[in-house]
Amino acid sequence: MKEKKQPQPHYGGVTRRYCCLLFAAFATLLPGIRAFDYADALSKSLLYFEAQRSGRLPYNQRITWRDHSGLTDGLEQGVDLVGGYYDAGDHVKFGLPMAFTVTMLSWGVIEFGDQIADAGELEHAFEAIKWGTDYFIKAHTSANVLWAEVGDGDTDHYCWQRPEDMTTSRQAYKIDEHNPGSDLAGETAAAMAAASIVFRQTNPHYSHLLLHHAQQLFEFGDRYRGKYDGSVAVVKSYYASVSGYKDELLWAALWLYKATDNENYLNYVIKNANEFGGIGWAITEFSWDVKYAGLQILASKLLVEDNHQRHHLMLERYQSKAEHYVCSCLNKNNGSSNNVERTPGGLLYVRQWNNMQYVSTAAFLLTIYSDYLKESNQSLHCPAGASDHEEIFNFAKSQVDYILGSNPMNISYLVGYGAKYPTRVHHRGASIVSYKDNKGFIGCTQGYDNWYGRLEPNPNVLVGALVGGPNYEDNFSDHRGNYMQTEACTYNTAPLVGVFAKMLELEDQKSIEDFVASY
Repeated sequence: MKEKKQPQPHYGGVTRRYCCLLFAAFATLLPGIRAFDYADALSKSLLYFEAQRSGRLPYNQRITWRDHSGLTDGLEQGVDLVGGYYDAGDHVKFGLPMAFTVTMLSWGVIEFGDQIADAGELEHAFEAIKWGTDYFIKAHTSANVLWAEVGDGDTDHYCWQRPEDMTTSRQAYKIDEHNPGSDLAGETAAAMAAASIVFRQTNPHYSHLLLHHAQQLFEFGDRYRGKYDGSVAVVKSYYASVSGYKDELLWAALWLYKATDNENYLNYVIKNANEFGGIGWAITEFSWDVKYAGLQILASKLLVEDNHQRHHLMLERYQSKAEHYVCSCLNKNNGSSNNVERTPGGLLYVRQWNNMQYVSTAAFLLTIYSDYLKESNQSLHCPAGASDHEEIFNFAKSQVDYILGSNPMNISYLVGYGAKYPTRVHHRGASIVSYKDNKGFIGCTQGYDNWYGRLEPNPNVLVGALVGGPNYEDNFSDHRGNYMQTEACTYNTAPLVGVFAKMLELEDQKSIEDFVASY
């Protein structure tokens, strides 16, 4: 969210926002003038996080088919771990993907807060972030203790129940000095540092509290180094830290620098750039596990600031790796192995399971980098040719539009958006009658027997969820058991919040200019 509100352009003495409202009235009479309703997509993307809430739901809960759940989380361990998010269609609270979700939501607000506000969704974005950070504050019970997980993936997957009926284990697992988890501590520090920037103006006390936790967590993760899946073995089958912890430590340090302007954090990023892979790894994906591309793009943005001249050469090396990522998405690196594959329909394709997570993060990073190049009056120089900011943005837009329905299946992969979308999402709560409609207990296997195998659509629509998406040939099968394609995750949707807001702003500007020019 930018520090200063930029003055809105005027059209014949009328503010842009008024023009947007005026144009919206005429748009209903001009079919086809906007291919996609990004405002609707933005609103629905934020609704999804309310469906994923664990804990005691607030009075203003908008997803009414959900109710309170997980109200005894942490009780056996003598700690309050109520709250947070379920990551996907199950009921385990996994710390690493949850933290990445919050980091991406926060980054979206930092970059596109004005646009989210113009769409009337800023408070909902704040709420989505704070639901996660409130939980992280609880989970960080002392300087060197962070609770990493609540629930057990193995036992959880034996059951098909609503979260309100949970009978599965709620065992909680932690990292500490003797059981390190630098990747988890680092990502949680990044999330809280980024969120502290988000709340700096509207809730300064809370912002300061988040920053305090972020600094402690970074110190903990850096001092006691190790992968969290070595300390919390139960997570290995679900969210193993394949990339290790060095990317998260660099990522956390850079977010702390942005939040504090403390040179020590930037010096950490510069000093460890080579040893930790920040300027060594040329990566073609950005995800809850692999942070290098996001780190490199964030570092690149420092180049335009005058106070970083003494680090210019090292920051340029970060930028060269950032540009490798962007070029890989544009298919402009030399050698097919250095580019991201695409489906025949043009969708970026990284891997079979939940491929859309890599599409949404790519759309986010490319949108960010396009803005950076535009503001700094630069272009991108790839091995296979140069690209300007417009080409990069248009490719990001093509990925977003594919998600919303511009694809060979003519289906929106954002649930609840458009005329056709997945109706049998692999999600326990959505696939069983709402607890508010039927409070009768549904047992562990009863859910499988009576609900999992039903051919009918889910009784509850998981609005705003971005499902795993199609295969490498653009084919998609809408079946509950097809979890590689029909399960959704919080970190799939999180990057889209800011991107939808940016798309909406540019679409509105173009529509207004075209409208005004015609009169």
